[in-house]
Amino acid sequence: MLDQIEKQIRTNLDVSHFEIRDDSEMHAGHSGNSSGGGHFTALIVSADFHGLPLLKRHRLVYHALGDLMGGSIHAFSMKTLTPDEIDSD
Repeated sequence: MLDQIEKQIRTNLDVSHFEIRDDSEMHAGHSGNSSGGGHFTALIVSADFHGLPLLKRHRLVYHALGDLMGGSIHAFSMKTLTPDEIDSD
């Protein structure tokens, strides 16, 4: 699943750095997860985020993930940065 998520994001966004972690084990038996999808945390660095507020950045990522959201993915936590922002950390 991690490879599929990365492929979807890299296909739809100009990604210069990507990290992802599967946190599904920490949420086993989690109530409200009727889809059975996994829980993931990602760091995504993309020039596509330049000038965009956080909500619009997240919408771009959710759009890139498409049908994976609500199916294979139950929860997706992300940090979205531009290349300039990651260099200043």
